[in-house]
Amino acid sequence: MDEIRKIIHVDMDAFYASVEQRDNPDLRGKPVIVGGSPNSRGVVATCSYEARKYGVHSAMPSKIAQKRCPYAIFVRPRFDVYKEVSNQIRDIFNRYTDLVEPLSLDEAFLDVTNPKIPIKYATTIAKFIKRDILMETGLSASAGISYNKFLAKLASDYEKPNGFTVIMPKDAQSFLDKLPIEKFFGIGKVTAKTLTNMGIKNGYDLRQLSLYELEKTFKSRGYIYYNFARGIDNRPVEPYRERKSVGSEITLDHNYRLDEEEIIDILDQLCLDVSNRINYLNKIGKTVTLKMKFEDFTQITRSISLEHGINSHEDIRTNIYNLFRNIKSNDLQIRLVGVTLSNLTELNESCHNITLFEYMEKINREKL
Repeated sequence: MDEIRKIIHVDMDAFYASVEQRDNPDLRGKPVIVGGSPNSRGVVATCSYEARKYGVHSAMPSKIAQKRCPYAIFVRPRFDVYKEVSNQIRDIFNRYTDLVEPLSLDEAFLDVTNPKIPIKYATTIAKFIKRDILMETGLSASAGISYNKFLAKLASDYEKPNGFTVIMPKDAQSFLDKLPIEKFFGIGKVTAKTLTNMGIKNGYDLRQLSLYELEKTFKSRGYIYYNFARGIDNRPVEPYRERKSVGSEITLDHNYRLDEEEIIDILDQLCLDVSNRINYLNKIGKTVTLKMKFEDFTQITRSISLEHGINSHEDIRTNIYNLFRNIKSNDLQIRLVGVTLSNLTELNESCHNITLFEYMEKINREKL
């Protein structure tokens, strides 16, 4: 009989905003928005839970965020600080297991089936990790514990902030049957709407659909939804997974025209997100891709392949803007935008976090 896996998903609570509140006591308990100023063409990177109560969320134009939450305090991001704290948290994970799969600066999967310390229960390890993070960084995290990645991810999101949810094998089907379809990890707004129109409101309804019906509607994703509805997810925690690309995309609050300035602001935020993530991986990429989905659900992608790799916000943004400017108007409004950097290679630590121009200058100097 196969050993039941013990998977923990740790997700920091409003990470960027929480770091700002930690470092500035005057911000504690107040609606904090990390991102660009509403007086300029800024976009929300993230916000505190106090601001989320007003409907503020990431990738929202700062002007709209300010209208929803007039008393919000806007703070410029400090990604160097966030990365430093993220490294602290990663060190805490590594005390308990080497099987750590980071998803971003503020979340990761951990496989503690065979931990590095003699603790039998994953729940105990998760409590220790939450305790260590709070004591050493002053920040709270939510943890989800289950026998696979899908359920652990659902569990960590179930009672945020400072959540702690365990889904045991015997309870998984009951948990999923009652879960609203829009709460399923991997089911976005569009898919949730499609399923709702089919009369699917929760996991139980989803489980009544045959594999044939799901694949007919959702193609290859249908197989994933079929398994998820039954609590099946055999993906391993992959600490050394080779990333082929880094991307960031957002389904917009409402549809935008191609010529609206807010689209530029949102693309800028996506480029910044990709830049931070690619730097965190210590890589550069040679192919930049812009993705756009329109109101009729048609989709286009535009790519450019470069001679040399890039990783800076400025370089990614320049290429994305060039791709964006060459898209011809088709009178359809935009409902989703995405930015991806692919064709990745390792970047030497000495060249980390520099612009393409600086990188090429360094190479040229080394050739002399």
